[in-house]
Formats: sequence, C-alpha cells, structure tokens
Amino acid sequence: MPVRQRRTFPRLLGSLLLLAAGLSTVGAAGAPRSEALRPLGAIVPAPASVTPGGAPYALTRSTAVRIDADGADRAGERESRAIGRYLAGLLRPSTGYPLPVVDEDEARGGILLRLSPRATALGEEGYELRSGRGGVTLTAHRPAGLFRGVQTLRQQLPAAVEKRTVQAGPWEVAGGTVTDTPRFAYRGAMLDVSRHFFTVDQVKRYIDQLALYKVNKLHLHLSDDQGWRIAVDSWPRLATYGGSTQVGGGPGGFYTKDDYREIVRYAASRYQEVVPEIDLPGHTNAALASYAELNCDGVAPPLYTGTNVGFSSLCVPKEITYDFVDDVLRELAALTPGRYLHIGGDEAHSTSHADYTAFMDRVQPIVAKYGKTVVGWHQLTGARPAEGALVQYWGLDRSSAAEKEQVAAAARNGTGVILSPADRAYLDMKYTKDTKLGLSWAGYVEVRRSYDWNPAALLPGVPESAVRGVEAPLWTETVSESAHIDQMAFPRLPGIAELGWSPAAAHDWEAYRLRLAQQGPRLTALGIDYYRSPQVPWAAE
Repeated sequence: MPVRQRRTFPRLLGSLLLLAAGLSTVGAAGAPRSEALRPLGAIVPAPASVTPGGAPYALTRSTAVRIDADGADRAGERESRAIGRYLAGLLRPSTGYPLPVVDEDEARGGILLRLSPRATALGEEGYELRSGRGGVTLTAHRPAGLFRGVQTLRQQLPAAVEKRTVQAGPWEVAGGTVTDTPRFAYRGAMLDVSRHFFTVDQVKRYIDQLALYKVNKLHLHLSDDQGWRIAVDSWPRLATYGGSTQVGGGPGGFYTKDDYREIVRYAASRYQEVVPEIDLPGHTNAALASYAELNCDGVAPPLYTGTNVGFSSLCVPKEITYDFVDDVLRELAALTPGRYLHIGGDEAHSTSHADYTAFMDRVQPIVAKYGKTVVGWHQLTGARPAEGALVQYWGLDRSSAAEKEQVAAAARNGTGVILSPADRAYLDMKYTKDTKLGLSWAGYVEVRRSYDWNPAALLPGVPESAVRGVEAPLWTETVSESAHIDQMAFPRLPGIAELGWSPAAAHDWEAYRLRLAQQGPRLTALGIDYYRSPQVPWAAE
C-alpha cells in the first residue's frame, strides 16, 4: 500500500516556490550559484513539508554526532549508532573535523540523531529535521527514517562535502524544519548484471548512489540468455558455464554465494532491500546451454552473446523443469532476507499461452513455499497472478488498450503494481539520437520526459491503492562499466526517485529542474560523470 500521511499542501507549495526563488540567483556564467547557503528543502526528492526560518547551523571542529535511542530496543540503538558512524564517515574527509559519535549527554548541540518510539506518524521511513543556530536534530520512528533524514541533511550542506579531501567550507545548514514521509513504499532501481556482468564493488558503488535519493529496493536481474550470475550448488554449471560470457563475448562472471551475501549486507546497511530476479520461462538460454536436459529435445544450445529476445524457453511439460526451478528458488530464497523473489515472465515468445499459464501455475506456489512474495513483469497478468503478487509494468504510452486493461483488471482484483514504463523510466534508453550509449526502441527519453508523469494516473483503471511504487530499470546491452551507469542513470534516476518519494503536489517540472541543477556539483564531487542535459540550467562547478 502507498504510505499515506497528512500533508499541509499549501505550506508545501509555498516552500517549493520559496526554494525556487532562492535557487534563481545566478552567477556570472548564468547558472545557479552553488556557493550560497542552500534554501532549506532545496533537495531531491522534494520533502513533504518545509518550514524555513531562523539562523543556520554551522558545523565546526567541535561538532559531535550525538545518539539518543532511549526507549528503542537494542537493535534500534545499535542501528542508530551505525547510522551515526555512517554520517560522520561521510562528513569527515571534506570537513577535516573529528566528528565523534557519542551518547546524547556527552556533548551539547551538534547533530542529534533521535530514535523515538513515540513518533509513529513518521512511519517506517519518515523523519523530522530541525535546524537552528544551536544544532541539528533528526528524529525518526525507525532507523530507516534516520537514514533517509541523513540524506536530506547531507544535501543541505554544500556539494563539496562529498569530496574525499579537505575543503574550505563553510558547512552551514539553513534554519527551519523539514517533516518528510514517502508517497510510495516501493522505490526501486534495477541493475541488469546478466547482459554485462558487474563486480561486487561496482554494485556497491551503485547502491551508494541510490542511497542519496532515498531508493529502498535494489532489483538485480541475475539471469538471462547471455549469462547466469548467481552460484547454485545443486546446478553448478549454471554459473561456471552459463556465466562464462556476456553480450559481445566478454568473460562474463558470476557471484558466489558469499559475494551475493555481501551485496545483500551492504544494501541493508543503506536500507535497501534486494529483490533478486531469475527470469522464467523465457530469457533462459544460459540455463539451457548449461544443462541439456532442460531442453525439450535434450540438446543444449550454444551460449549466446547477442541481444535478441524471445527465442528461448524452458521445457514446460518436463518434470525436471520444476525440480530445477524449485532448487534455484530454494537456494536463492535462503540467501535473500527480503520479501520478494522476481520470476520474470516477460517476452516468453517461444512459450505458448497454455504452457505459459501452466508454468506460472506451477512456479508461483514454489515462491510461496519458501516464504517469499512473487514479483513478475506485467505479462504475468496474462496468466493467473498469485494472491499478493506484484507485477512490474514496463509498457509504453503507445501500448495497446487491451494490454493496459489486462494489467488494470489484475490490479482491481488485488494484484499490486510497480510502474516502470519503458518510455519514461528505462535508464538504458537514449536521451537523444546523438546519445552514444543505450537503445531507442521505446523512444528517446530526455530528463523532462523521465520525470514528467504521475504514477497514480499512468494506467487507466488502476486504482492508486494498487500502485505500490516505481522502479527505474537499467538494462545493460550497451552498458559495460561504471562510467556507463553514471551516464545513463544520472540525471534521470533522481527524478524517478522523486516520483516515488515526494507528494503529488510537489510535482512541478520548472521547480524540479532548478533543484536538479543544484545536484550537478554534488554528482561531480561524487565522481559521477552525468549527462549534461540542455533541459537543465546546471549550476557552475
């Protein structure tokens, strides 16, 4: 269900106008000036409520990060301290300040992280940030809320705070109060590690980038025609052989179980839930090449390094197919503490409709048997989605009314919907015809197009109560290194993140493009070589 809180929309709109006015100050080059004190709330995603006022708080050498977890359980206290250490670790390199992490009563002023069991209105991820001359107080009901609030505090400081060497400062946070909760509970990003393999460290880097924009789901596309990327003890050739190549014929790779556990652990430390995907029954050539018995004719096809889709399928009538699926999902579920297993289900063009439905009727109960919730691409609505299942819609504005209505009918019948429209949210689409990386089958997706849509109104007939949130997939047919991720994800990812987090009343392209402009120096300070869209008046760096 979407997370719903009372909102004071007139105050919100007034605050957004105020911050837009504050960002209109320009430097000699005509770009917004990044050195001035940032207006409270001039961040991405836009907060739910902003009340500016009062003197700013300036970090100094005497600033401490104080922890107040009175009333929290032991786990909550432990997480609060870990978040305090994370915040101090972000700020120390650029400020040069020691920023000790201490109990509340061991220092005065500074930055106070308060976990309050009484702050129930803030929900699982909400927070309140109060800033004034005497210090900054971040209050949350749950540790995840503290972590989201830290991202807001981080963005209120100058962009140079992201650098890893000592900078001049000053380090000021504007005075006032931010009260913030997310619009939707599901705010995801997908990384396809099958078309091109990405190492554990590369995935961690992306996790850190996602954290800045309050993304809380990391969807990993772990299998496809071009590569199988997760070790499965009961079917070892999936990884060692099926994972031995990638698009274009490179070396490929796979995650050992310890590798995968490390990704899950690291994502959890950034309050992101990993959603692993094994795409079935199509997109399975890597598996079919690894084990001949999974093919209806008993003959293994060669490994595949191209980019076509829709030609592969598991053998639906064979019983060994379900032994295989059960083993894979059992081992993956045991590695994954999160709620979801994504079973794909898209572009199964080589599987008849009758076989597709029969397959999904057999496979969805396996997911439930291992205590997980089914997620599938929206083609799952052409079968019988399990009770409580989520479907991920990737259709286009020009998709047929019949396709959209099939999804809407499932939503009205209780199936939750995650929105990833390819012509809006797919990060692998080219920005323009001149973009070097990416594809264009869904059209060109410039920054405004990726931002300027309403998740609650995308699909006619889908009630807002059925919309669980949004996700920005990054397919990697043309993306093979971290620098490519940077170019394709930024600056579109922050806009998708805002659609998932910010209230509908905050949606305004003109105000957003000014806030996004201020993200440019921050992205550069983080080492992210983003696409300089001409639609955005980027701040001078």
